[in-house]
Amino acid sequence: MRLAPFALALVAGLSGCVTSEVTHNYNAATSESASGVTLDAARIDAALAGMVADGRTVGASALVWKDGREVHFGAAGQADREAARPFARDTLVQIFSMTKPVTGVALMTLWEDGKFGLDDPLADHLPEYTALQVYEGKDANGNGLLRAPGRPVTVRDIMRHTAGFTYGGGGRYPDQVWAELEPLSVDNTLAQFSEKMAQVPLVRDPGTAWEYSAAVDVQARLVEVLSGQPFADYVAAEIFAPLGMADTGWKRDAADLPRLAQIYVLAADGSLAPMERKEWLESNFAGKPMTMGGSGIVTTVDDYMLFARMLLGEGALDGKRILKPETIRIMATDQLDPRMTERAWLPGKGQMGFGLNFAVRVAPPASPDEMRGTVGEFFWDGYPSMLFWVDPANDMAVVFAAQKIPFDATLHKEIRAAVYGK
Repeated sequence: MRLAPFALALVAGLSGCVTSEVTHNYNAATSESASGVTLDAARIDAALAGMVADGRTVGASALVWKDGREVHFGAAGQADREAARPFARDTLVQIFSMTKPVTGVALMTLWEDGKFGLDDPLADHLPEYTALQVYEGKDANGNGLLRAPGRPVTVRDIMRHTAGFTYGGGGRYPDQVWAELEPLSVDNTLAQFSEKMAQVPLVRDPGTAWEYSAAVDVQARLVEVLSGQPFADYVAAEIFAPLGMADTGWKRDAADLPRLAQIYVLAADGSLAPMERKEWLESNFAGKPMTMGGSGIVTTVDDYMLFARMLLGEGALDGKRILKPETIRIMATDQLDPRMTERAWLPGKGQMGFGLNFAVRVAPPASPDEMRGTVGEFFWDGYPSMLFWVDPANDMAVVFAAQKIPFDATLHKEIRAAVYGK
């Protein structure tokens, strides 16, 4: 069976020259707002060009919406170096985990419809999770020692990564079970994924730690069960179509290749090698049953900005309401108990809590080494160095696109510094 793209072996190969060309549309050199943030087009473009010039990415773009209008689009480098195709506005990008906020919004539309409660036990809606067990070590023969969890996993848990699920890939016993069952194999349906996921022991008691996991794919299955529709169909009808995101979706084919950005993988010598296209076409896009809730969307910066603007507009865009303002506020509010001190790598993103499918900034940067940002912003990113954030205090949303693996936080630090100017 084949695994989803984030689990595929990454390919190293030949390096090549990187050319940098910056394009932008902007009405003035700078834009000053009452909030005090000064947007400087030249500063943003210089950051994008620098990322390409120093070989950290082959191409990148950034789109900034502020105070009710687009204030800047910039692009540098190439979407496909080998084909000499520049990064452009209509370039299609794979966003990986930036799919997760979309899934969360879809699930919360059903919450507004009264289909579930956030603190409902997950097993009330997906019975396969009734008999979950927690891993607590191995016996003398190397077999996993399991016990019942301290409390049931709730829907809130799967939306804030406190369920205790894993994503596989580690050396723990639950990760070994994951590897045997392959829940996220692209040959599984979401129903089959969920049945297998329920057999993987929890790595933590529910509600005790922040553990990034396939919980958002569980959300996708919950959307199917509660709506009675295939997950992708529900998202298309309830989010993509109303927002006009015509260039966005999971199931793609070879017709998209002329606009699809190439993903580049960092090789041992520091060069960037193209990932084999065959993996993209044969994995979860070409006739395979899996539609992941945590990954898989292909989109453009313009399309994803429509989604970000809806969030900035507290659930509405151009007269189309997706969620109520109070629902957006719940999602964008830190949901983590202060006693929950084990938070894996989340603190590496700054002074962060976590809401429902979004990281939430709870304090200003504590040092110049941290990512720039504003208290109350909410955001997420994606494995090929993708990023978006919504900054209500500054009436701003930003979408940054790159297609570089592994995840490169330095690109995010620089684009944030370029936007905020500090």
